[in-house]
Amino acid sequence: MRPRIVIGAIVIAVCQWMMVAQSVRAATYTDVEALYLTGKIDEAKEAAAAEVERGVWNRRWSELLIKCQLSSGEYAEALETYQAALKRYPTSLPLRTLGIEVARYNGLPDQVATEKAFIHRYLETGQLRYATADTLVAAGRFFSNNGIDARIILKSFYDRVLESDSGNLDAILATAELAIDKGDFKVAAESIAKAKRLEIQDARLETLLAIALGPTDSKAATIALATALELNPNYAPALTLKAEKEIDRELYDQAGKTIEHLLRLNPKDEKAFALKAVIAHVEGDYDREKELRQKALRHYGDNPEVDHLIGRKLSDKYRFKEGAEYQRRSLTFDADYVPATFQLAQDLLRLGDDEIGWQLADEVNRQDPYNVVAYNLMTLKDRTDGFETLAASSARQVSRDFSEPGEILIRMDPHERQVYGTAAAEILNEAKQALCEKYDLQLKRPVIVEIFPKQSDFAIRTFGLPGGEGFLGVCFGHVITANSPASGGDRPSNWKSVLWHEFCHVVTLTKTKNRMPRWLSEGISVYEEVRRDPRWGQSMTARYREMILGDDYTPIAKLSSAFLAPPSAEHLQFAYYESSLVVEFIIDNYGTDALNAILDTLGEGIPINIALAKHTDPMERLEVAFRAFARQRAEGFGPGLAFDRPEFKEGTPQEEIDLWASENPANYWARMRMARNEMSSRNYEAAANHLNYLVDHDAATGERGGVLELLAECRRELHQAGEEKVILERYLNESADALPALRRRMELAAKDDEWGTVFSAGEQALEVQPFAAGIHRELIRAATEVGEPKRAIDSLIALKELDPIDAAGLDYQLAVAFESQGEIEQAKRAVVDALLEAPRYRDALSLLNQLALPKVDRPDHQSNSQASQSNASQSDASEPEEGVAGDAMPEDAEKPDAEKADAVKPDTMPQSNTEEVVGEAKKAEGKSVVEDDADERAENETETEDPK
Repeated sequence: MRPRIVIGAIVIAVCQWMMVAQSVRAATYTDVEALYLTGKIDEAKEAAAAEVERGVWNRRWSELLIKCQLSSGEYAEALETYQAALKRYPTSLPLRTLGIEVARYNGLPDQVATEKAFIHRYLETGQLRYATADTLVAAGRFFSNNGIDARIILKSFYDRVLESDSGNLDAILATAELAIDKGDFKVAAESIAKAKRLEIQDARLETLLAIALGPTDSKAATIALATALELNPNYAPALTLKAEKEIDRELYDQAGKTIEHLLRLNPKDEKAFALKAVIAHVEGDYDREKELRQKALRHYGDNPEVDHLIGRKLSDKYRFKEGAEYQRRSLTFDADYVPATFQLAQDLLRLGDDEIGWQLADEVNRQDPYNVVAYNLMTLKDRTDGFETLAASSARQVSRDFSEPGEILIRMDPHERQVYGTAAAEILNEAKQALCEKYDLQLKRPVIVEIFPKQSDFAIRTFGLPGGEGFLGVCFGHVITANSPASGGDRPSNWKSVLWHEFCHVVTLTKTKNRMPRWLSEGISVYEEVRRDPRWGQSMTARYREMILGDDYTPIAKLSSAFLAPPSAEHLQFAYYESSLVVEFIIDNYGTDALNAILDTLGEGIPINIALAKHTDPMERLEVAFRAFARQRAEGFGPGLAFDRPEFKEGTPQEEIDLWASENPANYWARMRMARNEMSSRNYEAAANHLNYLVDHDAATGERGGVLELLAECRRELHQAGEEKVILERYLNESADALPALRRRMELAAKDDEWGTVFSAGEQALEVQPFAAGIHRELIRAATEVGEPKRAIDSLIALKELDPIDAAGLDYQLAVAFESQGEIEQAKRAVVDALLEAPRYRDALSLLNQLALPKVDRPDHQSNSQASQSNASQSDASEPEEGVAGDAMPEDAEKPDAEKADAVKPDTMPQSNTEEVVGEAKKAEGKSVVEDDADERAENETETEDPK
């Protein structure tokens, strides 16, 4: 009986084996590849191994098996499979390119060189003329990794495939990869969009799309990454990108779980160990960081990507010094590794090491002319080379290479420097004095502040690519980049508050060696803005009240993540506000010394939660206490008002919303709704009643489109100037950038001869828009009215840069202002400028003659010139405003009377040394006095020519 049982068992086993073998044989390559692409690596590996073992003559089975083995960390097995396959398919280019990766992860540099040499010889034979699509794509990828012109790769390989097969996924993927490698994210996204239109679903496409959209559309990028992981939960590049994003958001526990997922798939994954090293560095565990880096390099010992990845992520955390050091390590493995070279260039530029940084960026641009980011940077450099450098301590121009420890060097467009450069120097110097003292910091190296007239230039300098429209300024430590107020549109932000905010970052980042979480850095800067000026920074609003008391509140431990991928711009602004509340809470309850101690502890490399616990309370208690503090602050806004509102669906009839509003008169949102409805119907009195109700309930803020701005508009429409002025004063005490309200306040004050108010409102307006010629004219007029020419100097200088109609008149007024302050040399230069514009300008000639006299013999010119100043300023003020660029004069416009100058005979002109001074000035312009006289005679002859 036993033999029969054995035989029966054998028969059953054989049948089962045959069934399995039959099922494996029945599986097509496409089916098994689908298993691999959806993350079923083990199943795909088993099926591919069976086909290779069966000896099927199809190299793709061997290639797929190698990919599965590499994905699982089976590097030795992959080498064995490759060597066996090479014997059967020695001329396969796709197999050979895969063999380079196999050799690298087995520590065989000689074999890597051999494979590369073979591929080069193969490609030189011209066999690509008859190559298959996968061979062409493999050749293109090989060339792209070896510094070949991107345009040639696209034309000769990828486009050639797509011309015959527009839906070839490998070619589409390769095109997108090449575009991303060159920083051309737009082309990458367009390439991926073509595949998606063909309804191709692939985790590789979605991951590339997430990378391409990352710099410009974080929300869409997040969706693409989530889609990739739905299609393939085990796709290593998608998991790596997810871990990177979690590290960026300081969600280190979540990042750790994602990294462990990677290591379960491949226990030898070098990127997983590299990212763990980043977390160890951030947490101050430097021995662990070193150990993890060694693990990352264990199998591919000279892999430049490991150190590049670690350094890039550290730079993303604003630790540029450490990041630069890792890029240097990367380049010791491969001196031609362009990503590390370019990242090092960017790190050095952000560290203020411009000379070497620009050299490296130029090197990348020459080596890789299709690197979009490098090209953008070098194009920008051509423009910024024309910037002038201003030392904040003296507000004077210095050379570009000027270096003084602790000095603030402001680099600006020469035109803009004349308009508001001095004011920028003053606010930055004040910030340095106040904040360095408060945070007990002595700056040991210069701080560079670059201000860009064009938003696109700011974005390229800051991010490498156009975009970043929501950013006003960025601080990297000792380097600040900022948008000029000229790029702010109709309602620019307060540029002084921006510079104060960013310089506060200089202080806190320097104090902590850039080792601080994003929320704390931003929170301190916003907090300090409000301390400098209550109008700056942020304050409680009805919407912030709603967010704090609702689901939008973010715990302290997760606040940094609120900055990375906010659902909306409003949520981003709320993250700034909530962070500032945390700082206020810490200072109010534990003191400024505690905050300073936290920063010192962070500088030692201690994680934020430990630093907070050491100097305040454990994180759990701190979270509870702050939540209560924030709720109390929110509930204190608008006492007696209701703030709940129904969630109206899209398409809800307006009548239904209006009915709800009318039935809830004690509700903030209902009152605002009714006020706006009345305003749209021009029922301003009724609207004002609704708005006054909110003012009476302490729910008025300085926000744009808020209660006070709307109420001021109502009073203006009702011609209630007195009430309007009261509301404007309150509004302007709470808003930092209410430019239209500031203009209106100046207008009302000028009508009532309230010149002190004109000065205060005008100076506040220039903090928002220094390029508004009309504001400068009003300030000049105010200075004239009160007889204080000194107060007009800055506006006169600025107005000269804004294409004035009467340049000579402005120069003359400037000379008078300087002379009144005893600044005779400046006065002489200004009056000579006036005479260069209008050589027969009688008042200017008279003033120049008097300036040449000894002081004791010099008459009081100020009183005699006030009428002239007043007339000139009023003449200017009557001209229409031409926007921030100033008043441009048409080419065929008639010159003002000052420039025509009263016709005076030469023999009646004051003599003294007037002609000598003017002559010297004209020589400097390349024209002699004789030549100028000849020009005037010719001009006179033309004027007196017989009309016939």
